[in-house]
Formats: sequence, structure tokens, C-alpha cells
Amino acid sequence: MAENAQIFEVMEGDSPVILGQPHGGTHVPDALLPRLNETGAALEDTDWHITRLYEGLILGATVVRSCIHRYVIDCNRDPAGVSLYPGQNTTTLCPTTSFDGVPIWREGEEPDEGEILERRETYHAPYHKALEEQIERVLARHGVAILYDCHSIRSNIPFLFDGELPVFSIGTNSGETCDGAIEAIVRDVCFGEEARAAGFSAVFNGRFKGGWTTRHYGQPQRGVHAIQMELAQRAYMQERPAWDYLAGTAAKVRVPLQTILIQLDELARSGALALDAHKA
Repeated sequence: MAENAQIFEVMEGDSPVILGQPHGGTHVPDALLPRLNETGAALEDTDWHITRLYEGLILGATVVRSCIHRYVIDCNRDPAGVSLYPGQNTTTLCPTTSFDGVPIWREGEEPDEGEILERRETYHAPYHKALEEQIERVLARHGVAILYDCHSIRSNIPFLFDGELPVFSIGTNSGETCDGAIEAIVRDVCFGEEARAAGFSAVFNGRFKGGWTTRHYGQPQRGVHAIQMELAQRAYMQERPAWDYLAGTAAKVRVPLQTILIQLDELARSGALALDAHKA
């Protein structure tokens, strides 16, 4: 398990697949908790139950998860603070608002530049150091690594996007972060007959094209592939307090998720993603 359970956790496995989970943590340091207002203290923008949702879907997958809540610092944002989606509403490295655009800190308690730098070094950097170490370990072992970044979000958030989000929002930065064979597997499952029959909708590189994690680590030319799955929370949980996990509902969406992960594992082990197989 992990080097610092309050910051991140690592569960090492022998699969070529790594599950990144940057937004499932709910830990807010004691010094910061009183500075959050009522909206912030509710922690509503958590990727609730994401570890439980993916648990047991694939044997041997490495898991790297942040324990720190995204309101402290968002481990899926560029540490330099550069926006992933210029011109669109989004949240920042150290958010000051919720996904609904509502302030999360008490008046005068928003982090200044010095505090943002401190949070970056204390929480963001250790998580990514751990993730980098696991990518390099898996790459050395298999010659290839597939980083599958696990996310979830409420289905309806007008501040961020219009209408209802599809169940599956897959991001590869328009095909830049992974081999086409990986995209094909995910596409076939998410747009396949079984998914449609189950009422699941899907989009590739729509509102969410992949966060900083996917874009930063996805380097197919060196054997590291990254893909982000943004899952609408209605597919597995109650989308309001107390944010309950709905096991019966979750069981249905776990089927396609498991199919994806198993097929990605098999693809990576097959040698089809060898460096000379990459397309420019």
C-alpha cells in the first residue's frame, strides 16, 4: 500500500494496465476544513465510490489514487495552472468554485499564489511522482503501459456543459494520447449493441477530451498510452446527498467497464502495441 495514505495510495499489480484515480479522495487537511464554506464542506464534486466501482474488474491492475479532495488541489490539472479548455467554464488547479460556479471558500479564505504553490508541492507532486514511478515500472516489465484514468461526474451541470452528459465520455485528446487499437476497443464496447441495449450512451472527445493526466502521460511513441473515462454518475450511484452507491445499478455498468479493461490487458500483452506498430 502507499507511502502516505493521507496523500495517495498505490496498489501494485502485474498487469500492463494502470488505473489512475485522481478525484476519489475526500481528505481535507484539518487546517483547511474550517476555511471551506457550506458549499465547499459538502464536497459534492467528488468522484464518489470510484475505487469501489472499479474494484475487482481486472486482476493485477495497478491502482494509483489520490486521497486528497479536489477542492484542496486538483491532481488532474496542469500544475502550471494552464486551462485544459480555454474559453469554457472549468475549475482551476486549486478550485475557488464548485462545478456549479458557486464559491467554496469563506470570504477572504481563497488560496493565494504562495499557498497554491505549497499545495502543489505537498499534494499534487507526490501523487504524480507515484504515478510516474508506476508507469515506468509497468513499462519496464511489459514494454508498454496503458494508463486508464477513472473519473465520474454528475449527469447535469449547466455551468460546465449543456444538457445531460452521456454515460461514457471518453477522452484521448482527439486520438493523440493512445494507439488507435485502444480507442477501437473502447469504442466497440461503449457504442456496441449490448451497451445500447442497456441504455448507455457514449461520446468520444466531446466536452471532456482527457485531463492533464491523460495529455501529459499519453506518449504512444514511447509505449505509454493514456485514455480517460468520464462516467456519468447516474450509471452507478445516487446523484444527490448522501451520494449512495447503488450496487444493482452499478452492476450493469461494471460489465462494459470490465470488458474494456480485460481487452486492454490482452491487447497490451499481445505485443500489438510494440513501438514499431505505432502509427504517427
